[in-house]
Formats: sequence, structure tokens, C-alpha cells
Amino acid sequence: MNLEKRTLFVDDIKRILSEARTQAYSAVNTAMVQAYWLIGKRIVEEEQNGEEKAKYGEKILQTLASELSSEFGKGFDERELRRIRQFFLTFPIRDTLRPELSWSHYRRLIRVTNEQAREYYLKEAADQHWSYRTLDRNCSTLYYERLLSSKKTTPVIAEMEEKTKDFQQDSLEFIKDPYVLEFLKLPKSCNYTESNMEQALLDNLQMFLLELGKGFSFVARQRLVRTETSDFYIDLVFYNYILKCFVLIDLKTKKLTHQDVGQMDMYVRMFDDLQNTETDNPTIGILLCSQTDQTIAKYSVLNESKQLFASKYLPYLPTEEELAAEIEREKMNIRLRIEKEKIDED
Repeated sequence: MNLEKRTLFVDDIKRILSEARTQAYSAVNTAMVQAYWLIGKRIVEEEQNGEEKAKYGEKILQTLASELSSEFGKGFDERELRRIRQFFLTFPIRDTLRPELSWSHYRRLIRVTNEQAREYYLKEAADQHWSYRTLDRNCSTLYYERLLSSKKTTPVIAEMEEKTKDFQQDSLEFIKDPYVLEFLKLPKSCNYTESNMEQALLDNLQMFLLELGKGFSFVARQRLVRTETSDFYIDLVFYNYILKCFVLIDLKTKKLTHQDVGQMDMYVRMFDDLQNTETDNPTIGILLCSQTDQTIAKYSVLNESKQLFASKYLPYLPTEEELAAEIEREKMNIRLRIEKEKIDED
């Protein structure tokens, strides 16, 4: 086979695979969006008889969320069912839905209150193949309104394309979409977002805390936390039955930032609001930073003074020094294992 024929052969195989991936994306995407539209329609029919407000709608959503969550997972909680209901109310005509857009796109679009702006974003996102992150940024920065108010739109468009070009290059965005994983009942692999080093450290931290024998009970790994605009994953979640509170742990392998601290405080507030019962104490957040030359551990506990935190919580928690020492010890073990593997390969 000469070079020209081989090139044509390889290009043909690449085309077949690209088309297959596109078809797979479209099939899952369409099935997901259509299913949620139908669910929203049935909810409205059942609870409202087609009217805007329901007298007993909340009770129906609570019951439905409980039934669906037990069989289909946490992606069908009451808050998500409200979004699905709003999806149908916002797009009551199914033929207006665009197959190019994912459920994540529609979740963002239903929050656009300006109907003209929403129609514009719907059309542009589909026609221009905007990623969810591109759509989200354009909605958040009032891209449509800025276009209308600009005499010359070319600079506005050019700036948008420049600001979102990195978003458009993420070809794995759909595969990593947590809503797709939930819809298909696929496991949310930690490997999508975390390095091997971080996973090894988290494995060790999980065992370290359970072996302390001070009331720790494991709850979840990579716990999904949703806000209106973003998805976050908490590395480790424990419940301490002595302290009667949740303990959240997030590990950063880069330099600790103010945004990291703020994010942990957000996790703590969300758990206090959404997870805690009347008998639970305030949630504790532990933020760990593991750099090459430094390990930092910080606690976050809202609604409590430092004095109460020290007297009430610290006797049952590892100190910052103990956490830092354990991470450093595990980092050394990882380095030794890597060196040994290199020697064995040689």
C-alpha cells in the first residue's frame, strides 16, 4: 500500500469513528432530553391539570423523588424534578427542542428569563455547537444584550470567541457530564478529574481517619454537590457519630487559594442546609493542600466560635500537624514505590 492509499485508508477509518461518536452522542442526548420533557409534561398534568400553580404539587414531587431516587439514583431528587418540570413549562412544544443541545444546556436556558434572549441562545448554541461552558458564560455575561446595544457587533463576537475557545476544545465534555452518567447509570469514576497521586493520598486518608477509632464513619467518595450553575465533587465525606456531625475533606495538590477556602465554606453551608437534621451539629470542613515542598491543613466550621471548636471538636479530630505528617508520609511512600517500579523496569 503506497503512502497516498494508506493516508486515504486511515482518514476513512477516522471518519467512520468520528461519525459513530457523533451518532452515539446524538442518540443518548436526544433520548435524555426527550425523556425529561415527557417527565416534566406528566408532572404538570398530574399535579396541576395544566395550570401554572399547583395546590399539592410539592407533595407529589417529594413522593416521586423518593421513588425515583431509590431506583435510578440521586440525580432525580426533588430539586432536579422541579427543574424538569420547569423545562416543560419553558419549552411546552417538543418540536422546538434542538437535538444538538444537552440536558446541561437546557438546565442553563431555563434560567434565562428574557424570552427573546433565551430563543437567541437556543438557536446560536445549537447552530454554532456551543459547549455548555460557552453557553453558560455567554448567558452570565449578557452576551445577547451586549450585541443588541452595540453599534458594531464584530468586536463583541470576536471577544466572545476568544474568551470561550478553550471551552470549545474540550471534546470529552459530554463523556464527563454527570447527568449523562446518572441517566445511563454509569459509575462516576474519580479518574475523570483527579490525578493518580491525589487518588493515592485520598485512599490513605480514608483509611487513616477510619483507623483513628474516634467515631468516624465513611459516607461517600467524590460526593456530587450541585449549585444552580456548577457541579462540584467533595473528595471525602464522613459522619462522626461522637460529634454528631458531617466531616468533609477536600484535597488540593496545587497551591491553596482563597477560592479553595471559599469553596469549602460553601460545601459546609450546603451540608448544614441540606443534610443536617435538628440533632446534628454544624458540619466540619477540612481543607488539605499537598504541594511538593509543603503540606497545609485548614479547618472550616461555620456558626461556631474558635473556642467552642477547640473544646468540642478537636479532641476527636486529627490535628493539623497529624494530617500534614500523614500526607507527607504517604507522599514519601508513593515516591518510593515509583522509584522501585522504575528499577524493576530497568
